[in-house]
Amino acid sequence: MYLLGSALFTVKELLQDKDHKLHLTLRSAENERVGTITLVAWQMEERRDQRTPVSRLPDTINGRTVLSVDESLTESLGVRAKYASLCKDTFLRSAFGGTMSRMYRFPTTDGNNLRILEQMAESVLSLNVPRQFVKLLLEEDTARVIELEELGELSPCWESLRRQIVTQYQTIILTYQDTLNNLHNYKGPSFKASSLKAERKLEFMPTNLHVQRMRVQDVSGFDHTYDLVTIGAPAAHCQGFKSSGLRKLIQKFEEAKKISALSSSQSIVYIPQDIVRAKEIIAHINTLKTQVSYYTERLSRAAKERSSNGLERTLAILADKTRQLVTVCDCKLLASAIQALNAARPEYIASKVSPSADAEQVVLRNDQDTLLAKWSGSNSRTSLHVDWHEEEWEKVWLNVDKSLECIIQRVDKLLQKERLHSDSSEDMAQNDQQGGSTPKKGNERTRAFWINPASAEDSSSSSSSSSSSSSSSSLPSSQHVQPSSSSSPPSPTPPSSSSLPVACHAGSNRNSANYGSPAGDEASAGEWSEALYPLLTTLTECVAMMSDKAKKSMVFLLMQDSAPTIALDLSLQYRRDVVFCQTLTALICGFILKLRNCLRDDGFLRQLYTIGLLAQFESLLSTYGEELAMLEDMSVGINDLRNVTFKVTQASSSSAPDMLPVITGNRDGFNVRIPLPGTLFDALPREIQNGMLLRVQPVLFNVGINEQQTLAEKFGDTSLQEIINLESLARLNSYYEQFKEVLPDDCLPRSRSQTCLPELLRFLGQNVHARKNKNVDILWQAAEICRRLNGVRFTSCKSAKDRTAMSVTLEQCLILQHEHGMAPQVFTQALDCMRSEGCRRENTVKNVGGRKYAFNSLQLKAFPRHYRPPEGTYGKIET
Repeated sequence: MYLLGSALFTVKELLQDKDHKLHLTLRSAENERVGTITLVAWQMEERRDQRTPVSRLPDTINGRTVLSVDESLTESLGVRAKYASLCKDTFLRSAFGGTMSRMYRFPTTDGNNLRILEQMAESVLSLNVPRQFVKLLLEEDTARVIELEELGELSPCWESLRRQIVTQYQTIILTYQDTLNNLHNYKGPSFKASSLKAERKLEFMPTNLHVQRMRVQDVSGFDHTYDLVTIGAPAAHCQGFKSSGLRKLIQKFEEAKKISALSSSQSIVYIPQDIVRAKEIIAHINTLKTQVSYYTERLSRAAKERSSNGLERTLAILADKTRQLVTVCDCKLLASAIQALNAARPEYIASKVSPSADAEQVVLRNDQDTLLAKWSGSNSRTSLHVDWHEEEWEKVWLNVDKSLECIIQRVDKLLQKERLHSDSSEDMAQNDQQGGSTPKKGNERTRAFWINPASAEDSSSSSSSSSSSSSSSSLPSSQHVQPSSSSSPPSPTPPSSSSLPVACHAGSNRNSANYGSPAGDEASAGEWSEALYPLLTTLTECVAMMSDKAKKSMVFLLMQDSAPTIALDLSLQYRRDVVFCQTLTALICGFILKLRNCLRDDGFLRQLYTIGLLAQFESLLSTYGEELAMLEDMSVGINDLRNVTFKVTQASSSSAPDMLPVITGNRDGFNVRIPLPGTLFDALPREIQNGMLLRVQPVLFNVGINEQQTLAEKFGDTSLQEIINLESLARLNSYYEQFKEVLPDDCLPRSRSQTCLPELLRFLGQNVHARKNKNVDILWQAAEICRRLNGVRFTSCKSAKDRTAMSVTLEQCLILQHEHGMAPQVFTQALDCMRSEGCRRENTVKNVGGRKYAFNSLQLKAFPRHYRPPEGTYGKIET
């Protein structure tokens, strides 16, 4: 592209001219005349049904309507936009702002013109998401400290260990508090400039996060939108990269943990699966305990309202949740952890006549599912195998099981008597109508209903004993407990197992007495509530005791596992939190854009709730020096996105704060709630409206393109890039296989490409396996596959400013050529135009204050040809 000449004019001059036409002289840099140019202005077609809001100033000059650039694509042809506007859509405006726009017109192969609108916007989520995320981390770690404190009194050696762990947590909690205060005090723009990527106060914010949009309209008036998110490589810049990135740090941590497990004298050795299981048990217990309490309260309310249907439905759910909780608590890992916690109590150590804590220590090891306790020190003693009694723990959860059985039997009796009473009332009404005729068979049931209290006691007693026996017999044979052992619970149990049948007796007698006389039916509206109240109270207390005991034992197990490497563990976790937060913010931005734009696409929505959202990250980092460590950070952060789910809800109002995403959960799994305005929410399929969790399948493809990658290919190591690409290829193939199994091809968007998806995946596989330097075909093919699989695209380099600009503009031109028939002879000119005059040039201004890409001529010689900017757009500048 060559600059022939230039001319200056004002739009006002053009509009004030009688014919809306200007003839301008083009002059060269030497101020020589090199030609002329004619500019013509025309008025857009006005839509007669459109009215200008009274509250808004009309966009008119001298009586002629002037449309904003965002409207001009569709208004000129009178076609309604298929996609939501970044500038005007209420939902998108709540998350995105500061939109910049550029318009282009390029010729097609058939002689027509494409009208292209390029937009770039920043997002308030760059600050909003980190604030929510850090607050959740703060709450999680604070809760962990509280759990450790609630373990109760421990022997001196374990108490010292607990103090060390709590001290480490308190230090990291202070760091999170400072970070949260800094985020709340931040008053700058809603994006973090690349020059601030190492700023500690803002380290949880993503670097230079923007959304990039290209809207294309051809001569037929069809409107197509292509979105992607650009973000500086998610990495812990302020922590540095001298010790490598997360990928290697995690490997080193696992090795250190193995070594410390063998040498430490104060830890139990657990396999990784035990640790994962322990965290799952804690999460299940927290959830199920809350649900049991909730449905217990609902059952009590149904009893007060004397609602038979409500009682039956609620009881069924309560029974299911309670049995799930019992199942969770009935595991060998939990039983062994409870025994380990008991062995750490001072009274247990004292009962074994332990030596002083200074001279000797207790070593507890879990080898082959057998808890081994031994003394180590100057006077080492013979190992002592602790043979604990599982019956003690079984008694605890059998109490819960028996309590539930009593409630089920009592509700059955109440409902049965209600039905008998209802039938007898109908029969008596029929007898009155028949004038005292001979009683029918129904009257026998009436007479059966009028039982006396004495016989009720015998009946209740026999039913209670059958309840006890059925409760025991319902257990698996390997866990069957004799009635004698289950009737004598451990001393700390508030409601003893022997008292539960008694509770059933008392309730039966009282309830039977009420039903035993006609006056009792009318005596008290809270009759059912009184009958169930003691049983529900007993169940609640038993569940609380079982949950508390189980949770404490799992907390103790996790304490033992983390103790030897707690400082390194928390340091590594903090780095991982920083990286994940940046990645999560970008993902949420991409999800919001995709959901809003495909709200009327039934195929995409069906794919979303069936197999989840494909999130494809493109990275241009080299595998040399600091960028190698950045790539390690980034790959771990993207993999962690598999623990994220989305849930779409209806917004409480149309105000911007009420439509911002809400994050819940913890490090084991985060859920992002996306509130939609009512009109948009109603367009969703029933599955999503009902709260189905929407999963994410993240993939990352990296190809380094700069001069440092040349050094890596000649003198360094590119294995990390190869491993990442192979892993992502496998996940991408797996995602497509899932799609083919459960969804039809018409769920996917249409494409003009002659290459089918299986062929594209095959070509991508060939390129990934080929050992070719700077093989950017991998990036192009992965991007096309992502678009054709309804995925969300993300592009990154170190700062998302220079190499990212080259990639974004190249992708836009490739789309125009392959999907919209842009003339191939103008491909290079279109590419240079977008890079010199487009939104990405303005991105450099936002970040470093200059309209130049941070390249030099020597660097660009190492770049692939299509990633080189035009002359005059690059130079030495801050990155």
